[in-house]
Amino acid sequence: MKFPSRFLAVPLFLTLSAPALLAQVASQPPGATMPPSGQKQVIPSPLDAAENAIASQNYAAAAAQLDLFLSTHPTDARALFDRGYVAQAQNQIPKAISCYRKAIAADPKQFESRLALGLILASQGDDQPAIVQLQAATTLQPNPPNPAAQAQADRALARLLVHSNPVAARNALLSALKLTPETLSDAILTAHIAESAGDTALAEQAWQTVLQHQPGSVQATASLVHLLILQKQYSQAEPLLHAALAKHPNNATLNAQLAAVLDAQGRQTEMLGILQKLHSEEPNNSAVTSMLADAELQAGQYAPADALYVQLLAASPKNTDYLDAHGRILIHQQHYRQALAAFNQVVAIHPGDVDAWSGIAYADSQLHNYTGEIQALSTRSKYAPENPSTLFLRATAYDNLHQTRAAVDYYQRFLAAANGKFATQEWQAKQRLRLLER
Repeated sequence: MKFPSRFLAVPLFLTLSAPALLAQVASQPPGATMPPSGQKQVIPSPLDAAENAIASQNYAAAAAQLDLFLSTHPTDARALFDRGYVAQAQNQIPKAISCYRKAIAADPKQFESRLALGLILASQGDDQPAIVQLQAATTLQPNPPNPAAQAQADRALARLLVHSNPVAARNALLSALKLTPETLSDAILTAHIAESAGDTALAEQAWQTVLQHQPGSVQATASLVHLLILQKQYSQAEPLLHAALAKHPNNATLNAQLAAVLDAQGRQTEMLGILQKLHSEEPNNSAVTSMLADAELQAGQYAPADALYVQLLAASPKNTDYLDAHGRILIHQQHYRQALAAFNQVVAIHPGDVDAWSGIAYADSQLHNYTGEIQALSTRSKYAPENPSTLFLRATAYDNLHQTRAAVDYYQRFLAAANGKFATQEWQAKQRLRLLER
């Protein structure tokens, strides 16, 4: 079955995210050409008339003509595709899907309906059914031949397979490049495929290609910088960020990456300045507020950090990361009861939060609740192994409870684990052991 050229002269869809079918109107669509003088005029068939209406974008008339034709030819694959095309042009997506499926059932080798259905399903997030249709399309031939449409099927399939099967995605993209020239979108797709496959060198090369064509591109810069940060190539990442920020000075992602680069280079003052400026410009941006709060906390600026975490908790009261940070700040400020309340909220939401159980144990130790301290440490040990800090906390708790045998055991275990790295606590443990072992 041969399709009118106007349906296949350009890709059926402009982009994967905007699946609006576009027909290229031929100057003389089939059935509309005047016959040479002396010849009998050919009267268009109902299907030709419907397709002429499509070419004129008279979709209402085309729908009526196709419905009439299909009433007597319900399994005509070409008419079913045309009807799906019209329905999609009228934004009647469920109707379009139904018609495309019927066309495929009538003719499983019909490329056009496979491609159209695959693209619609992909645009709706139905990835696996879309992959099935697009994979089938890549094995078929358009009628008449249309390399651009074939390449579109390959590229759409590659996008869907980027994360689940990067090797197959690469092969699909290579098939597309055999049919049509490479585009900037192909370079971006190549970068994503390479990242999924763990090919850092190829991903870097692809993002560099994008930047050559789009200097200062946020997407390309952020992606390339991410790869450079992973490799600790901070001196290469910084100039890329400055170039992009010259065009997008308030972009949160780029500023956050620059802050991370500066932090990694030990330039915390500059990092804080960037985040403070960004926060002043976007005070309600929770991502920016969170970054600044963490930076303030790492810098030991507990009061301003806590003010930011309180702001974040007002909007997200059950966010365990914010609660945990708030609890740690309260510990530094020696507000142990408030810290205990914050950490208890964390474990109520996430019982396996090891840091929260450590915080509870430490707060209990400072409040002289040694039984609660040991209980917290025992619960923590269900989720993570003991370390020198937890062993020392246990030892001192048992010591304060006058449970001498347990205290001696944990002081000895602490000293074995500490191995000279905790000078003050090791001195204390040795002194207590001398007294307890007399």
